[in-house]
Amino acid sequence: MIHVQGLTKRYGDKLALDNVSFDVQAGEILGLLGLNGAGKSTTMNILTGYIGATSGTVTIDDHDISQEPIQAKRIIGYLPEQLAFYGDMRVREYLDFVCDLKGVKARRNEHLATLCEHVGIAHMTSRLIRNLSRGYRQRLGFAQALVGDPKEVILDKPTTGLDPSQVVEIRKLIRDLRKTSTVIISSHVLSEIQAICTRVVVLHQGRVLADDTPEHLSRTARGSQHLVARIQGQPERVQAVLNQVAGISRVTVLAQQEPGAYDYAIDTARPTDVRVDLFRALARADLPLLSTHSGETSLEQVFLRLVTGQVTPPAEAN
Repeated sequence: MIHVQGLTKRYGDKLALDNVSFDVQAGEILGLLGLNGAGKSTTMNILTGYIGATSGTVTIDDHDISQEPIQAKRIIGYLPEQLAFYGDMRVREYLDFVCDLKGVKARRNEHLATLCEHVGIAHMTSRLIRNLSRGYRQRLGFAQALVGDPKEVILDKPTTGLDPSQVVEIRKLIRDLRKTSTVIISSHVLSEIQAICTRVVVLHQGRVLADDTPEHLSRTARGSQHLVARIQGQPERVQAVLNQVAGISRVTVLAQQEPGAYDYAIDTARPTDVRVDLFRALARADLPLLSTHSGETSLEQVFLRLVTGQVTPPAEAN
């Protein structure tokens, strides 16, 4: 588990972090979001022990990063945004070097073979690093971060510069980490955070603006429920029935999509789930409900509304 409490960092007169606190539990993938200058990189540099905090504490699996840096760093795997390798080393040589740095000795050959297979570079172990493509360098970066099977893995913009197929593969690797590690990921690609993360922390001007699941942030930002339902029957009769369902504030006929069936946009005044009442009302009126789906608010929309003050952050995470 990662425990961050009251983290504050000053660079001279500039306050980069202002009393930042959050926890990351085992098996979670936490997304760290924020505009440029929000404090993401500073937070990650403190978490990994690269820089110290002005005040506050970071505890990695019960080890204070400032008081027990060696013990804490042993259980951290870090993938920085800017990868730095020794280009004249071969892939296996480099991973052996990382094992030496991390003190990994027992069953090293088996460990590295499994690791290379997992990240998809088993056939590249004899290749010079300078001859690797951007995608394979990123995979090698993942491999070095996972040397020693760290309990905590910290990834800074892990898909930057990758093509779409490589992005899909790297995202799968990140999801797989949940089985064995706690993960923190920083990314500017908000759709990526929404697809991967179980929780997000939004930083703005050095402070925590929100800490919640993507789903709950979406509901909070929306402030109401929006459904699209396909219903068979005459539109006038359908609308009359829907207008009697408690909680529904507006019904809009969209278009006829099937013979005798229309799509309807259904809005509620509050984030109330009206699907059960909707189904029962239509069933009583003998109006078949063919399909429903939610009109979700994207994480990008939530993020922009939060940082511009258009939505009040949730009081606490759910």
